Amino acid sequence: MEHEYLFVYSRLKLLIKDAHKSFNQVERELGYPRNTLKNYKYKKKPSVGRVFEMANYFNVSIEFLLGIEEKDNKNSLAYRLEKLDREKKELEILILEGQK
Repeated sequence: MEHEYLFVYSRLKLLIKDAHKSFNQVERELGYPRNTLKNYKYKKKPSVGRVFEMANYFNVSIEFLLGIEEKDNKNSLAYRLEKLDREKKELEILILEGQK
């Protein structure tokens, strides 16, 4: 749903500030091109894989990052996927991206 992505930038801004980092620093640490995260301010949609990576990086749920939940939830998709080994995570991400 398109409206979910409108929260990504505001949540990223909050999480980056709380981590005492800059947008550019987080982009470098995640291996993203410069200004990738700031582009979400202008309604550019992150891929499912990027949403998962960012949620994992900040240790929050995907639902929180998308603005679906107000606080992080241990029953979230990100938390459940965290328990899976790397191969299963990659498979789950591919499945989710196929559902777009």
